[in-house]
Amino acid sequence: MADLHLALKGEYFDAIKAGTKTEEYRMVCPFWAMRIEGREFQRVILTRGYPKRTDWSRRLELPWRGYTIKTITHPHFGNVPIKVYAIRVAANADTDKKEM
Repeated sequence: MADLHLALKGEYFDAIKAGTKTEEYRMVCPFWAMRIEGREFQRVILTRGYPKRTDWSRRLELPWRGYTIKTITHPHFGNVPIKVYAIRVAANADTDKKEM
């Protein structure tokens, strides 16, 4: 089974690692639909930017816990409501809901 690789900005990577951010967002568009919808993954591999292959301090490997489609407002997307894939990246299964 495949892994989903996501490169993140440092602030989001650090928040996920600390456990304060439980979802990572990707805009609903053909690019991400092709990569996420109708697929099953074994793990989500999160990286802080694009680290060297041997830099494990900037890499998190988490189990795939699914995603939901949400409408959010976020400065990264221009402060207008937008549909996103909310990919569950909580390290603790207790914070998760039903997997899609």
